[in-house]
Amino acid sequence: MLFEKRRIHIDNKNAPELLYPIISKDILSLGFNNHRELIILCIGTDRSTGDSLGPLTGTLLSKYDTLPAIIIGNIHSPVHASNLEEIINAIENKYRDPFIIAVDAGLGKQNSVGYIDVKKGPLKPGTGVNKKLPEIGDMHITGLANVGGYIEYLILQSTRLSMVIKMGEIIASALNLSINHVMGSLSNEFTAID
Repeated sequence: MLFEKRRIHIDNKNAPELLYPIISKDILSLGFNNHRELIILCIGTDRSTGDSLGPLTGTLLSKYDTLPAIIIGNIHSPVHASNLEEIINAIENKYRDPFIIAVDAGLGKQNSVGYIDVKKGPLKPGTGVNKKLPEIGDMHITGLANVGGYIEYLILQSTRLSMVIKMGEIIASALNLSINHVMGSLSNEFTAID
């Protein structure tokens, strides 16, 4: 079996186009269908450059007027450590069996900085800063914003805003392409069955 590349660097000029088939395939393989609400949960804070990827991505996603997804978390109303549990409870109370894609910033090794990772399974937010927060998501997308392992809060504060903006633009574009592709595939499949 060939190794499937599940991470793309932001300097790759085709990053959104390379990420979108990975995201689309995961959405479909994890059981998303037309009967489930699609939620993009953008986690992070507007008070730290490195940790603002989630809220920034949520704000950028809201610019896609026809995106058939519920976006939770943006620059004006961030989902962060203090309100994450409350937001998760609200989602569980409002939606029956939603499909959740979590988006967050992460810390990694020096050679991982600038990569966007797509993974199946729940996001474990706060891991990079040694916080224990509830896991969330059917799948997650992480932008590796800086180096982890030592004084993480200061590292996140010194992350370049230009890199975070570029990551957010790429993730938002890839999600828009993916979700529209998935919805088109499901519509065609539904039409073919009728």
